[in-house]
Amino acid sequence: MTDTLPDRLSTDPRSPFHDAALLERGVGVRFKGVEKTNVEEYCVSEGWVRLAAGNAKDRFGNPMTVKLKGLVEPYLRTPEAGAADAG
Repeated sequence: MTDTLPDRLSTDPRSPFHDAALLERGVGVRFKGVEKTNVEEYCVSEGWVRLAAGNAKDRFGNPMTVKLKGLVEPYLRTPEAGAADAG
């Protein structure tokens, strides 16, 4: 797998932007220079993140979210497994 991240990524398995293999590696998101741990979805080109709003759930059991606009910087939290074995 490459170290390039998609323009848009979602943690919801029903979303067309969901990538389970990439999420297992660990994706971090900096929003306006601050690391966020409650990001449900992001889009770099459009400059927004969708954050979980506390523990609130909608009527279908999905987390309630808030969409915020600003600078989005996704990154991989852990290096690729093959790169760690090579060193």
